[in-house]
Amino acid sequence: MVIKYCIFVYCVIIPNKLKLYIKNMVCIRCKMSVESELKKLGLHYSYIELGETEIMEDLTAEQLKQLGNALDKSGLQLMDDKKSILVERIKTTIIDLVHFRDDQIRVNLSDYLSEKLNHNYTYLSNLFTEVRGTTIEKFYLSHKIEKAKELLVYDELNLSEIAHKLHYSSVAHLSNQFKKMTGLTPSHFKNLKHKKRITLGNL
Repeated sequence: MVIKYCIFVYCVIIPNKLKLYIKNMVCIRCKMSVESELKKLGLHYSYIELGETEIMEDLTAEQLKQLGNALDKSGLQLMDDKKSILVERIKTTIIDLVHFRDDQIRVNLSDYLSEKLNHNYTYLSNLFTEVRGTTIEKFYLSHKIEKAKELLVYDELNLSEIAHKLHYSSVAHLSNQFKKMTGLTPSHFKNLKHKKRITLGNL
């Protein structure tokens, strides 16, 4: 079922449940914003994850409109286009993998995404490039480098531990990619007085 207002929403209806897909959910703060807006409307949810939430009841047209407007003020957007939703799911799956999971994936990225999203990787890759103008691999790499920056700033892990955490085969591999992306070696970046970080939503 697809319902359109000035803010778009794509709804998947399950008996007594409604799944909503949300654009630009890239952090815990985003999830908290969604939770807050749902509570303001007196709505109950079974889960809130990056990029989506599942509501326990049907929404009225007015509730959908209010939710869409409220999320829009927080920089979030309900979506109705299936291709855009899939691209957003690719993004949030990669963000979750790089920034919020400590366990290493036991397969390569293409197999991981195919399994998670239930689509052939070639299709996912072509769609992502078509919509985003960059490849999945470059998007993944940019987030790994940004995570490496974060870990360097925190200064709790040495470079070898960071390389292992981010699934690099060696410190040299991480260092080479880091310098290629930032123009600096990890050590040089770590010693900078003002370290440049990029917000996840802008990657």
